Amino acid sequence: MNPLGEAPRPHSTNERAAGNPPGGPGELTVTGASLDEWHQVAEWAAGEGWNPGRGDVACFHPTDPAGFFIGRLGTRPVSAVSIVRYSDRYAFLGYYLVHPDHRGQGIGLATWRAAFPHAGTRTVGLDAVPAQQATYGRAGFKSANDTIRYSGRPERSGTSAAGAGVVPVAPEHIDAIAAYDRQCFPAQRSAFVSRWLTAVGHIAYARLREGRISGYGVIRPALEGLRVGPLFADTPEDAEALFDALTAHAGPEDEVTIDIPETQQAAGALVTARGLEARWHTVRMYTGPVPAVRAERIYGVTTLELG
Repeated sequence: MNPLGEAPRPHSTNERAAGNPPGGPGELTVTGASLDEWHQVAEWAAGEGWNPGRGDVACFHPTDPAGFFIGRLGTRPVSAVSIVRYSDRYAFLGYYLVHPDHRGQGIGLATWRAAFPHAGTRTVGLDAVPAQQATYGRAGFKSANDTIRYSGRPERSGTSAAGAGVVPVAPEHIDAIAAYDRQCFPAQRSAFVSRWLTAVGHIAYARLREGRISGYGVIRPALEGLRVGPLFADTPEDAEALFDALTAHAGPEDEVTIDIPETQQAAGALVTARGLEARWHTVRMYTGPVPAVRAERIYGVTTLELG
C-alpha cells in the first residue's frame, strides 16, 4: 500500500541495506513474521494513518502465515511487507512499510526483493497511494480503479433491519456467505471469511431474499471509530439495508469509515446521503489481468491491507 519512496522490482536478491557490512549489526535480514511480531507492524500501519481494525491481525495472519515478512537490522524490526497467497493464481500485497527512522537507505527495496518471490507466478494485487502509483508501475503493476475512503458520523435512516430482510449472521449462514463472497473476490477464502464474520467485536449481517443470500456486510472497531468492510450486495437496495443495519451499532460520536471502488457510484451516493465524506483515495493495481469478479456487487472492499 505504501512503497515509501523506494522503487521495487518483482524479483528477489538477498540484498543488504546499503553501507552495512556482511554479518555486522547493521545487516538487513528478511524472514517470515510470527503472529505476535505482526502486531508491531500493525502499530506502524496505525502510525501511517491507515486506521486498522483492532482485531485485524488475528484474522489476517492465518490466511497465509508464510506470506508475512519482517526486515531486521540486527534484532530490531525495521521493515515489513505481506504477500498473501489466496490461490494458485492470485495473491495480494500489503503492509509495505519501513520504520520512519530507517527510510531512504534502500531497506524497503531490499525487503521487497526478498519477499516478492513468495507470490510465484500469481497475479498480484495491491492498493497504492497515488504518489507511488508510478513507482509500482515501474515494477509491472497496472492501474485498475481508484478506491475512495469515506468517513463520517452516519445519519440514521429509521428503517428496521428486520423489516428490511437483514439478519445477524448465524453459523448456518457462513457457508452460503463464503460462496457469495467468492463471486466478489478473485479467490476462494472461506477460512478467512469465517474468521472475519465471527471475530471478537465484529458485527455481521446478511440480507436474505426468499432464503437466499443477496448480500452481506461487516462492521468492526478500528483504532479510531468503526470500519465497514466488506459490503457486498446484489442491488443498491440490498446495500442500503445492510449499511443501515451495520451503522446502527455506531455510537453518536463514532466515525464510520468505508472504502468504495470509484466505479460503484451507487455506493458513493448511499454513504454521502448518510453523511459520510470522501477523505482520500488509493489506486488498485495488478501485475496481470484484472481478476474477473462481480464488481457491480462490491459496495465496500474488505480491507486495503489484504484485499
